[in-house]
Amino acid sequence: MKTLARWGWLTLAVFLAGGTAVADTTPADSRCLACHREAQAAMPTGSAHGATTGIGCESCHRQNGNHPADGAGAILAFGTRSTSPAADQDRACLGCHVEAASDWTGSRHESNDVPCAACHLAHAPREPLGNAAAQSAICFDCHRRQRAEVQKPYRHPLREGRIACSDCHAPHGSATAFELRRPTLNETCFDCHAEKRGPFLFEHAPAAEDCSLCHASHGSNHPGMLARRAPLLCQQCHSQAGHSSIAGSPGGLAGSGSPSPLLLAGSCMNCHTQVHGSNHPSGITLMR
Repeated sequence: MKTLARWGWLTLAVFLAGGTAVADTTPADSRCLACHREAQAAMPTGSAHGATTGIGCESCHRQNGNHPADGAGAILAFGTRSTSPAADQDRACLGCHVEAASDWTGSRHESNDVPCAACHLAHAPREPLGNAAAQSAICFDCHRRQRAEVQKPYRHPLREGRIACSDCHAPHGSATAFELRRPTLNETCFDCHAEKRGPFLFEHAPAAEDCSLCHASHGSNHPGMLARRAPLLCQQCHSQAGHSSIAGSPGGLAGSGSPSPLLLAGSCMNCHTQVHGSNHPSGITLMR
């Protein structure tokens, strides 16, 4: 992936520049790092993986003192370009990271042979996924439709790093569609948009059922991240009778000669302002 390639070149450049302190190593690790200098540059003192934490090269790569050059067979390599099966790579990671293993089996990433190392950088001094903007860039390497959607004018602030993909999605797996962190899409949205939760005296059924019936989750060309502009969005469910959307005549009226409420008001939501629900005693039409 492009992001992983960028990190690989970055760590190599740091090594050549001599700009980082290298973690203490065991004799076995020193033998590895004598050749694999890009790994040495990427693993400074304090890294989560390194001799100071009791995790050496062989803890993950499992070469047991041998090397393919000795005819001992291929060592376990990590990343999307590795010839080692994704399941073998993941098994090495999940042996220690048991908290991530509970939902991983059967998840979308696991089922599509996406190894842990496709997203996580084991040699990095600091996990880039902890930064919201960096996390989004890594996710967008594969999820390109979502990358395009967050470039639209009305969107969640992923590009600014104010939220991260993992605020809504559980990348290691969940029991919900689209690996959501909450049991339903609406509950996920309500984590931030609590004012839309209700319960309401008069509910708007689509809003209570599924937010994505009206909203585009990642980004839209329409205000409010609506999937379509009003009144076309509303008229997917509501009849045009009495709220005609037919183009007006030169006089500004509908072709029938009768004033059109939508021509006069401009949008359903100019009148029906409480589209998510209303607690007003006279709010049955969601107008107050």
